[in-house]
Amino acid sequence: MKITFYGQNTLLIKINDIRVLVDPFISGNPLSKDKVDIDTIKADYILLTHAHQDHVLDAEAIAKKTNATIVSNYEIAMYYQNLGIEVHPMNHGGEWSFEFGNVKYVNAIHTSSFADGTYGGQPGGFIIEGERKTIYIAGDTALTMDMKLIPLRYKLDLAILPIGDNFTMGIDDAIIASDFVECDKVLGVHYDTFGYIEIDHDEAKRKFFAKNKDLMLLDIGGSLEL
Repeated sequence: MKITFYGQNTLLIKINDIRVLVDPFISGNPLSKDKVDIDTIKADYILLTHAHQDHVLDAEAIAKKTNATIVSNYEIAMYYQNLGIEVHPMNHGGEWSFEFGNVKYVNAIHTSSFADGTYGGQPGGFIIEGERKTIYIAGDTALTMDMKLIPLRYKLDLAILPIGDNFTMGIDDAIIASDFVECDKVLGVHYDTFGYIEIDHDEAKRKFFAKNKDLMLLDIGGSLEL
């Protein structure tokens, strides 16, 4: 499993030969728009955690160009189905076996609406199992006790957590979240894109290290392999 970071919460996950794109926000991201060309991105599936513009901005364009299937909650799925895009609707607690592996849609605490005001259902996160690896993509969320349910069923190889604070968890809560999900290997997302969520990288890594945890902050376009 190879995970490439395109800024904010945007990830391209390659599982075997299948490409799963998460929360595509590139063309409007000041940190990634000059580094990543959305016209070159190949995707078989697009997973959307919620409807905010900084998570869905490029979903329609990429889905139409690549014929990718959009996977999200029912309201978001229907929004894109009405645009002529292939979708797979899910909802909290549900799971489905896709060609690349198993996906479970889990709780998140946040808000969710499209830029035009359309209701985007309730936000969520994803647990993905593929290539004998299991990852948790929290999406935009506060620290929540529901995270403690995850290790009752899954042994995570990686937790992908927001760390920018203000709109989501910050560093200190993300450390607690990693305890709740029982995973000390964390990929930080949702930071630095806007002034509200700029972080001190060295301090963030130091805090995780002090708790015997590994916080990875990838450069845009950078990858890791599990």
